[in-house]
Amino acid sequence: MMEYPFISVVIPVRNESRYIDKCIDSIFSQTYDKSKMEIIFVDGKSSDDTVARINKRAEENDRNVIVLDNPQKITPVAMNIGIKAAKGDYIVRLDAHSEYPDTYIEQCIECILKTDADNVGGIALSDGDGYIGEAFSYLLATKFGVGDSGFRIGVPSGYVDTVPFGTFKKETFEKFGLYDERLVRNQDSELNSRINQNGGKIYLDSDIKLTYKCRNTISGIAKQNFGNGKWNIITQYLCPGAMSLRHFIPFLFVLSLVVLIPLAFTGISFFVYSLIAELALYLSLDICYSVKLSCKNGIKYLPLLMFLYPFIHICYGLGSFVGIVNLFKFKKK
Repeated sequence: MMEYPFISVVIPVRNESRYIDKCIDSIFSQTYDKSKMEIIFVDGKSSDDTVARINKRAEENDRNVIVLDNPQKITPVAMNIGIKAAKGDYIVRLDAHSEYPDTYIEQCIECILKTDADNVGGIALSDGDGYIGEAFSYLLATKFGVGDSGFRIGVPSGYVDTVPFGTFKKETFEKFGLYDERLVRNQDSELNSRINQNGGKIYLDSDIKLTYKCRNTISGIAKQNFGNGKWNIITQYLCPGAMSLRHFIPFLFVLSLVVLIPLAFTGISFFVYSLIAELALYLSLDICYSVKLSCKNGIKYLPLLMFLYPFIHICYGLGSFVGIVNLFKFKKK
């Protein structure tokens, strides 16, 4: 039987009323020795009953939790507040939009103890509610949807560029620094990139799995992907090398359309055929992946999936255009 080190579980929260109960229940049901674990929630000035629900759940389960304030409301600040307050030798970073199997924390600690990694994680299985949420969750597990994101599409265990959320040695933050508080998004990718670039290691154990609750409305999906595209550009500018090529494919796709469509109207055959070839290839992939997912999960998802693939890619790409415009603001600062 393994000897449990004392750990600190850190969860940033802000207006998580819809998801927090199931998240907390999954944390409280962990097999990890609760006498060797402190649970720290860092709240970003929630305007709903998130904090009340946390305290109620803790009281009902006779568990002690720590709730700290995050006046700046963004995730990297929340994580840094939690890490500085943590007493554990290891930091388990969890997300309130997710649920965790009973052995999740124990598996993470076992993995980091038996490897020489500075951060470990597993596979994020997307789960959505309703017709739109379910279809979107299927999309998020495909290469056409998210590229070669290993922790989403599923890859064998091994050293990788990033993992979802992560379990860290506390000394990792002393060695490589805390989260970058300039980043509203991509703070996990940036930190993992910084670890890798400076000789550290990130390990993904494919036996470790969590369930991530994805967006389930068209507006929510649009907002998320637009914001991701925007912050990919800003993150790459502020932290060169933090993002990989896959993060910019939607931008390149939208850029190609912006360039080719007006050029095709000139009647020059090269531009006309280039546009037709690109759209034909994209449509073929759209149909192929949508049909494959629909055959597996239900034919009713086919029209929605065929819409969602180009929808998220275009939202993502347009967000990157806005990110480029926003770079001028950062340069002025």
